[in-house]
Amino acid sequence: MDFQWPLLMASPDGGGMFTMIWFGLIILLMYFLMIHPQRKKQKEHKLLLEQLKKGDKVVTTGGMFGTIFAIDNKNSKIVIRINENTKLEFLKSSIAARVDD
Repeated sequence: MDFQWPLLMASPDGGGMFTMIWFGLIILLMYFLMIHPQRKKQKEHKLLLEQLKKGDKVVTTGGMFGTIFAIDNKNSKIVIRINENTKLEFLKSSIAARVDD
């Protein structure tokens, strides 16, 4: 007796529709597991960058902590004060997060 799993194998007479449904389900699953969370994270990061202001404590993607000294929205740059004598210029997109005390 030749047994086939009814949900996992397509029948020889018109199984193309079943295969298309499987591909659709796989694509839908990939969207909800990979693409949707990444887009949500990008929107949150964009909102963070728009809300930055002078005096905010931030951390860069490289792991440097500092306080925003100046913001240049035209050139998309931020000057971060590391200590009293050290100020560094970063691209605005290199800010990873705002740091709470």
